[in-house]
Amino acid sequence: MAQRIHQLLQRWLQESPDRPFIHLQHGQPSLTFADLGALTDAAEAELRALAVRPGDRVLVVAENCPEHAALILACSRVGAWSCGVNARMAPAEVDAFAAMADARVLYFTAGSSVSAAAHGARHAAVASVLPGMQHSGVREDATVEPLPLRDEVAALIFTSGTTGTPKGVMVTHDALAHFARVSAESRALAPDDRSYAFVPMTHIFGLGTVLLASLHAGAQLVLRPQFDPSDLLDALAHHGVTQLQGPPALFSRLLAHLHEKGITHPTAPSLRYLYTGAGPLDLTLKHRAETAFGQTLHHGYGLSEYAGSVHLTRLGEQRGDTSAGYVVDGADVQVTDPVTGQPLAAGERGELWLRGRGLMRGYFRDAPATHAVMRDGGWYASGDLGELHADGALFVVGRLKEMIIRSGFNVYPAEVELALNHLPGVQRSAVVGRPEQDGNEEIIAFIELTSGATFDEEAARERLRDQLAAYKRPSRFVVVTELPTSHNGKVLKRQLQTIAAAL
Repeated sequence: MAQRIHQLLQRWLQESPDRPFIHLQHGQPSLTFADLGALTDAAEAELRALAVRPGDRVLVVAENCPEHAALILACSRVGAWSCGVNARMAPAEVDAFAAMADARVLYFTAGSSVSAAAHGARHAAVASVLPGMQHSGVREDATVEPLPLRDEVAALIFTSGTTGTPKGVMVTHDALAHFARVSAESRALAPDDRSYAFVPMTHIFGLGTVLLASLHAGAQLVLRPQFDPSDLLDALAHHGVTQLQGPPALFSRLLAHLHEKGITHPTAPSLRYLYTGAGPLDLTLKHRAETAFGQTLHHGYGLSEYAGSVHLTRLGEQRGDTSAGYVVDGADVQVTDPVTGQPLAAGERGELWLRGRGLMRGYFRDAPATHAVMRDGGWYASGDLGELHADGALFVVGRLKEMIIRSGFNVYPAEVELALNHLPGVQRSAVVGRPEQDGNEEIIAFIELTSGATFDEEAARERLRDQLAAYKRPSRFVVVTELPTSHNGKVLKRQLQTIAAAL
């Protein structure tokens, strides 16, 4: 087992340096492990020349490219913490993350991202030794972290802030290396596999499940800076992609593209593994994806605070539900009463608490926020609501903060969204609560339609009478062109709550 994440590459540099690892878009040469090693050597030398120290934070404003992967590994070599920020974020967001991280230096993947280049220009960035990369000047007043954090932490992962203020999650080398093995083994990842790698490496999904798991197994990446359904279909048909992973929003967009193009079953001769995570799975979406590709859509439950997934479905198991599968090696999960903190029995619904090898070391320089989520016994209170069935299968039903109280009853948005997504013409939906004067909450449903569809509200209300109790039914429907999502594919419910409040 690697003790630091850069050691995952070292094995392949010794055993098979000339084997391809990264495949780029058409017309660009593939990179071998040796090529990635050379980029990592150059990045390491530059970091040392910039006087980047163990425990310093290196902020990388990025879209996926080989140089970003090399910089992540180079940070590990010098003991710095890589801090990825999606380049498509707004200037104020990027600058806020740079300040939050107390970053020693900023890097920008300017050659592969117009957005990153624009951020680099704002920061007067200069050319890096890495092709297509730029970096800012060094901040002399940045402070390093004390031991043992200095040596334990590999990266800061910034939470999406979909329901609260973003925070910097301190993720350790051990947690990432351990999950790289767990992820690779869960899908029997091998050197001949090729994963379509569009999920940002600035997110725990792209960093752990895609990059580091592939390095653990010696598997290959078809690396892309962002999602393009036409490119994905071409890669599936002609470039040997065996594994496709992404958030539910990816599969929603992909299915919408197939519908628009009149494609029933995409050509994918090598594809053997489909997976979705980083968000709740809708049963309608699952069935549609499985029908299109003719195989199981696997699912899992994970979060930034646990360096990857804590539950995963099993390879070869076909489930007809939306279970997130079974607990992974090194993790411990329990369902608790959100008021008393007492464990609940199988089948009962409560807050998910977790602990184990992948748990974060806390939120960076935010002791109050860390204290607010940690519990006795090393448990992390996730704020997610779920239930564990007798067979150990986990079902995630929503967020504690998103739960709506209507007529004295608890309403879980995911349950309402499931019914909405079965309505004709509905691509996907999102449900939020709007406070009323009597202390109740009104249920507002936002609807995104498939291409060319119309929404018949009267017919929808009639169908929902047979599917949802009266207190669960939306009082208002709002049709939107597209639901607002984060760069990681999560629906931004805070934005929807703001819109709902103004209705």
